[in-house]
Amino acid sequence: MGQRSGRQEISKKPEVALSEIMEAEIEVQSNKEETQEVKPKNQKLMSVFGVADLKNAAVGLYNLGQSCCLNSLLQVFLMNIHFTRILRRITVPQSPAQRRSNVPYQMLLLLEEMQCGKCKAVGPTELARCLAEHRVKLFVQHDAAQLFLTLWNLLKKQMKKPELVEELSDLYMICIQEHLACQKCSLEIKSNSTMLTLPLPMLDANSYRLKTLEDSLRYFFNPEELTGQNMCFCQQCGRKTTFLQSTKLVHLPQILTLHLKRFYFERSSCTYKLSHSLPFPQELDLRKVLTEDQCLADDREKATWQYQLFAVVAHSGSTSFGHYCAYVWSLTECKWYCFNDSEVCQVSWDDVKCTYGHSGSYWYANISLISPAAALDFGMRVAKRGKTNCFGLHVAWGVGGGDAGDLSVRISPCSYFDVS
Repeated sequence: MGQRSGRQEISKKPEVALSEIMEAEIEVQSNKEETQEVKPKNQKLMSVFGVADLKNAAVGLYNLGQSCCLNSLLQVFLMNIHFTRILRRITVPQSPAQRRSNVPYQMLLLLEEMQCGKCKAVGPTELARCLAEHRVKLFVQHDAAQLFLTLWNLLKKQMKKPELVEELSDLYMICIQEHLACQKCSLEIKSNSTMLTLPLPMLDANSYRLKTLEDSLRYFFNPEELTGQNMCFCQQCGRKTTFLQSTKLVHLPQILTLHLKRFYFERSSCTYKLSHSLPFPQELDLRKVLTEDQCLADDREKATWQYQLFAVVAHSGSTSFGHYCAYVWSLTECKWYCFNDSEVCQVSWDDVKCTYGHSGSYWYANISLISPAAALDFGMRVAKRGKTNCFGLHVAWGVGGGDAGDLSVRISPCSYFDVS
């Protein structure tokens, strides 16, 4: 399936042919040659994941110059078989120019190179050039949460098939209902909205530390009284009054993304990083975390709110510089891997817990992915609806970090998307 490593002078195929081959092989997963590659011990995995999914190997990505944040997020996307199943069904753009500027297609080519090559790492050079055409800046520090949103929006915008856009939204989008209630009269305003991530606080309103991820989730959904300068104008009262603002959870996706806001902004315009420990579990049951008043969902919906941790995007350093890496659970191998640019190694759960954060810690979790059969039953648990839920975590909020990293692969400077 796809490109093979070798000397470049030997019969170089055009991109269109490569894509057509990829799509054909994906459509016919019973291909005999592919089936022979699967070891007997993986036959049970095939019944759940399929042959193409079993090729999701742990392969590194070369740092192109402060691209550690991009590399970490790409690993989280491409190690997620629920996402790659959507990616493999995209429509291939017709012209060379369209293919160069199409993010889903370039991401698919990168996935193909990672799965079919024999190198320990590959360079995401063409994808980086593609992102540059969409004003995503290279050679700058990025924030993981903002870059994640940028990538997701580009993927959604450039997937031409409506059914794939719908599947992508179902995979990641969180549905909430926001309430505003006047405390002087009966006026109540309700509005439904969607979110890609839940931005979770590290501190409460009195600047006291929240001790666990569950505490942070409960605090996020707690009602807040808007008083003083925060009062709202009430049309019934004809003046500004105290309002009670609250957020209620309506629907959770298969992949739940949580963002820990570790960067703190003071009124003096100073920004610093909150480095205290905030533990997160391997399994998360939102039914046991949130109260009835914090939810607007029936029992059938809540039955899917059980998640297992799938990935953690972690940041080391300060608000002005640093480095990102990703810890990802392989669904097909049932192992944790640490993706540190081109370096990939198997790790334990104890290694992942190092991202909890504390004053002597090196890494701090920034983004985390979970799902009811995706946070991921790190492995093989299938939920009642026949899917695996996962959740993931981002460890820092604000300016992310890049480093000089591996400079063996370079691309010419070009404008990138400014997320600072």
